[in-house]
Amino acid sequence: MEFKLHNGSGGLCCKSCGRQDKQLNTYDWLADIPGNAEESDMVEVQFKNTRKGYFRNSNKIPLEKGDIVAVEATPGHDIGVVTLTGRLVPLQMKKANIKSEAEIKRIYRKAKPVDMDKYNEAKSREHSTMIRARQIALNLNLDMKIGDVEYQGDGNKAIFYYIADERVDFRQLIKVLADAFRVRIEMKQIGARQEAGRIGGIGPCGRELCCATWMTSFVSVSTSAARYQDISLNPQKLAGQCAKLKCCLNYEVDCYVEAQKRLPSKEIELETKDGSFFFFKADILSNQITYSTDKHIPANLITISGRRAFEIIGLNKRGIKPDSLLEETHRTEPKKPVDLLEQESLTRFDRNRKGRNGGERNGGNGNENNNRNKKKKKSGNRPQGGEQPAAIQANNQGEQQPKQREQRQGERPQRNNNRRPPRNNKPKPQGDRPAPNDKPAQE
Repeated sequence: MEFKLHNGSGGLCCKSCGRQDKQLNTYDWLADIPGNAEESDMVEVQFKNTRKGYFRNSNKIPLEKGDIVAVEATPGHDIGVVTLTGRLVPLQMKKANIKSEAEIKRIYRKAKPVDMDKYNEAKSREHSTMIRARQIALNLNLDMKIGDVEYQGDGNKAIFYYIADERVDFRQLIKVLADAFRVRIEMKQIGARQEAGRIGGIGPCGRELCCATWMTSFVSVSTSAARYQDISLNPQKLAGQCAKLKCCLNYEVDCYVEAQKRLPSKEIELETKDGSFFFFKADILSNQITYSTDKHIPANLITISGRRAFEIIGLNKRGIKPDSLLEETHRTEPKKPVDLLEQESLTRFDRNRKGRNGGERNGGNGNENNNRNKKKKKSGNRPQGGEQPAAIQANNQGEQQPKQREQRQGERPQRNNNRRPPRNNKPKPQGDRPAPNDKPAQE
């Protein structure tokens, strides 16, 4: 599959994925379907920053996403960028609550070089106009802030975006601005979130602001969203660059609300034979709850699952107190206390060396040392000089050999269970030795 740049948008191939002017982009998932553009004569056109409108392509101009067009305005014409065509445009109009056909204006043509020259000239005056308008509003003692100025494509109209906490009477301001700039004036009030979206920036997550990229409608955010997620109510961390609560607090609220339904209430106390346990904290997504024996401070903390908590609550309702909060399989022995002062002792390494040498060696050769000691004791009780008769010596050897074999078999695994039992040696006469072929007489 070959990829190519489409219309100089800077994105690969797909007509639907490009982000013209970074805001208000609509993903056209029907862009690769043949005949999609001919399904509807409605076209979505985006202007500067957060403003876009819907126009009728009555002249049947072949338009694609990214084309710069001249559209009808009041008065004159305006210059915008096509962001959506085809059968998805009526759905977007329904979402924007555009019902009257009279409100829909038409597209004149694709922008010509003359139109672009007027457009660029008008745009170059926006910043200086905003600075001068702020000074005029300050001289009139108006409690408002002019956040941005947008000129129409033909330069005959200017839209002033302002921020105000209270209602402002700007009738005198409009007269002064009209005399100063010789254009038609339109005032639009925006909120702090809209202003942050128009300015742009990088959020604490390291990504570009949501209000500056994809958000088109701003829903009110309350501190209850932070409470549901067990987020500390720190105004410095909860506030965004607009000095309002972050919009991303609403993203995961539904998931946390659904997960909290699988946890018991924080006000319920768990009764066991060890005592009463109070709620301390909860990990909502992992379904884990930590209980404390004290209601106000963390003491003897025990973490259990939500299922186990419901089991104990059911037992308490029936008047039964379990032995412990933990299940039988999860009970662990308490750890021995560690002496911190002993860790700083200068002789701690000497003790470990002695224990290692003595314990391992004695532990591994303990049986052999015991056997040797037993032999030494027995040999020490024997009479010296060969006074013991030969028959007694032979019997003693016959008795010791099975004992030694049994001890050795206990030390190492048995190799062959079918081994023949040892023969008892008979006492040999003191005289001549028997021939090798002679067998001893059996009793």
